[in-house]
Amino acid sequence: MNEGRVAPVKEGEVYDVTINSVGGKGDGIARIKGFVVFVPQTKQGDSVKVKIVKVLPSVAFGEVLTTLTSAPVERRPKFATISPEELQTIPEKTSSSQYQDSEDF
Repeated sequence: MNEGRVAPVKEGEVYDVTINSVGGKGDGIARIKGFVVFVPQTKQGDSVKVKIVKVLPSVAFGEVLTTLTSAPVERRPKFATISPEELQTIPEKTSSSQYQDSEDF
């Protein structure tokens, strides 16, 4: 597919890149002049300074030298919190005998 195309990066070169996505194995993916560069230990949205450590015909691999900006970590509460006032608005559990099924199971 990339026959005759020369990679726009060389081993040892340093670039500032932004991680655009994350690959199936968890490595960050950046692009330099459209060329895919895998960068381990990064996440989508990170901006990092990378050193190219390996170049293959269709992809390259970089290692992080410096994190320029880190994407915010999405934080979700482990448990929902509810105030005593909100608790009072939750209806008490009703007995199943209040409901009549149209069929017997």
